[in-house]
Amino acid sequence: MRYWLFKSEPFKWSWEQQKAKGDAGEEWDGIRNYQARNFMREMKLGDRAFFYHSNEGLEIVGIAEVSAEIHSDSTTDDERWECVDIRALADMPNPVSLKQVKATKSLADMSLVTSMRLSVQPVKDEEWKIVCAMGSIDPDTLKPA
Repeated sequence: MRYWLFKSEPFKWSWEQQKAKGDAGEEWDGIRNYQARNFMREMKLGDRAFFYHSNEGLEIVGIAEVSAEIHSDSTTDDERWECVDIRALADMPNPVSLKQVKATKSLADMSLVTSMRLSVQPVKDEEWKIVCAMGSIDPDTLKPA
């Protein structure tokens, strides 16, 4: 299993909206950045991801999983753009702010710190564990720690 981070402006698509989609999940559409699209091409069913509120909140608020692998983005006829579907798995018991991530020396190389503008990012195994601990969630069971 690999780990990822999806960024969304809550006024456009919030964690609450993602959760409301239930097990069906939602297409992560509208991505028009080649690097972000290429990351989605690497995703496999069941990969887990942090859900990050950008612009407002600036914090990791939940954990999702890839529920459908790469397919055409339904919001465009341009064949270059593809996406995955994700579904909500768990709230982050204690949302983890960007400020906290930046203040954690062992997360200095995390894409959230180094590639701020990228809306889909990889997360290393060790970063996953650290951020889960910061958010008071068990990284394996997704139960409050």
